[in-house]
Amino acid sequence: MSNIYRVGMIGCGGIAVGKHMTSLKKLPNVEMAAFCDVSFERAQEAAERFGSADAKVYRDYKELIDDQSIDIVHVCTPNDTHAEISIAAMEAGKHVMCEKPMAKTAAEARMMVEAAKRTGKKLTIGYNNRFRADSRYLHRLCSDGELGEIYFAKAHAIRRRAVPTWGVFLDEEKQGGGPLIDIGTHALDLTLWMMNNYKPKVVLGTSYHKLSAKENAANAWGPWDPQKFTVEDSAFGMITMENGATVLLESSWALNTLQVGEAKCTLCGTEGGADMWDGLTINGEKHARLYEQKIQLDAGGVDFYDGSGDNPADVEMRLWIEAIENDTDPVVTPEQACVVSEILEAIYESARTGKAVYFNN
Repeated sequence: MSNIYRVGMIGCGGIAVGKHMTSLKKLPNVEMAAFCDVSFERAQEAAERFGSADAKVYRDYKELIDDQSIDIVHVCTPNDTHAEISIAAMEAGKHVMCEKPMAKTAAEARMMVEAAKRTGKKLTIGYNNRFRADSRYLHRLCSDGELGEIYFAKAHAIRRRAVPTWGVFLDEEKQGGGPLIDIGTHALDLTLWMMNNYKPKVVLGTSYHKLSAKENAANAWGPWDPQKFTVEDSAFGMITMENGATVLLESSWALNTLQVGEAKCTLCGTEGGADMWDGLTINGEKHARLYEQKIQLDAGGVDFYDGSGDNPADVEMRLWIEAIENDTDPVVTPEQACVVSEILEAIYESARTGKAVYFNN
């Protein structure tokens, strides 16, 4: 590969523009050289705004991945196409960053892992919350063992009224689910990463279609159409890991609660605990006394500068390109993301059958 990495964008919607393209544009060794979208006009607009001088626009993703000048492909399409496009791109010799969740189904996620191993191409999933300043700091604490053995955790992804009413978010056929697979996936990924625990034993889950039936509901993006709301509005899961640790996952786009927050986790270990509710707070016991420690992630007292570092999306894209350049594992490995998909699917299955789902690891 050359020193300049040529990237092809498949899917040029909100997440592609707001995260991928905006951050890739800042990297001096990256050119966005190809764009593809179901809307040819949208792909053209992206190429004009972010593309290299010789950028090409495609109607069919297969033509893009056949372009031998493309080194890396970013997949920002609906969930039901993640596996198909990612596998085809890797087989065509491209490294792939795929947006979260990894795939619509766990079987497809496993196929993606196998394809990465078979082709030798790098594959990562867009779990951008790992790259926040608080997440990186807490992960370092956990990795250094400062919380001890983390045996109980909560993964939080709760909105009071913020149902996405655009695109295919409410379409179960294309997405595979609602808030659980959309935002719950971020919270679960973050929590498992902190715990460094990817061996689930049993999952028990519930899901609900309660507030989704309401007409003219209050909502951040305007009322939803109950007839088109085919996914759950809330889902919850209890995951027991092989080592006995317990994880509670809560996800909702619409819930009558005042405690809201996305991609947050609460951790309880043998040496201390942590939560992300009001910034990052560490708690524990020293000299027979309990303590709480608020971590300051900004500089404090400096006008126009908070000291918290780069935008998480900028960090995510930079480290992804560096993993390719240095031939190292990406921060989010496909194996880790696959376990997240397997757990999410188990929660849906348990909710549907009313029975616990057991893993055979």
